[in-house]
Amino acid sequence: MKILIVEDELKTGASVQQGLVEAGFVVDLDRDGTDGLHHALTEAYDLLVLDVMLPGMNGWQILEGIRRAGKDVPVLFLTARDHVDDRVKGLELGADDYLVKPFAFSELLARIRTLLRRGTRSKEAEILRAADLELDLLRRRVSRGGKRIELTVKEFALLELLMRRQGEVLPRSLIASQVWDMNFDSDTNVIDVAVRRLRVKIDDDFDAKLIHTVRGMGYVLEVAS
Repeated sequence: MKILIVEDELKTGASVQQGLVEAGFVVDLDRDGTDGLHHALTEAYDLLVLDVMLPGMNGWQILEGIRRAGKDVPVLFLTARDHVDDRVKGLELGADDYLVKPFAFSELLARIRTLLRRGTRSKEAEILRAADLELDLLRRRVSRGGKRIELTVKEFALLELLMRRQGEVLPRSLIASQVWDMNFDSDTNVIDVAVRRLRVKIDDDFDAKLIHTVRGMGYVLEVAS
């Protein structure tokens, strides 16, 4: 699970990051609201932890930006602002939880795990679609044009990533980290081989091709208009 923290207080940000890493999460830390929004929109995170008062852009503006972009990633506000109006504003903008400073790290960790479990349950109920391609996350089934397609575990994970980020060019480095949980080595062709095998199963028997190579950039799953 990958978490983004946007927190400008040096000690708070560093201690929360360290605690979450020790709890087994992959954690990025930004200290500026503008950087936080950029990373929230361009990277794949399972949860965001946002302070409200930030340089560049406040936490509410970050939340508005990601919700406007259609991202439903869970958001937990971590802030010294404990007025009821502040909490209500955050929740109305689409926040999922709100923890007031000072706080016990054990409570923060419990709330994060609860939000992640909730997000996982909602994802499992989804059916992802692109043209006549359908991916059923609950039953772990893939079909195209009504024809059942058998995929390996990694192929399923790769297709899920491409479908969730449909229309977005995904660099090989992102695919490597999200599907294989590894840093991308430019000397390896594991990503290209995996995409090629997936194409054989998803595209070869159909006129309309869904998985495309963007030369020098990566891959995209896109329905031709």
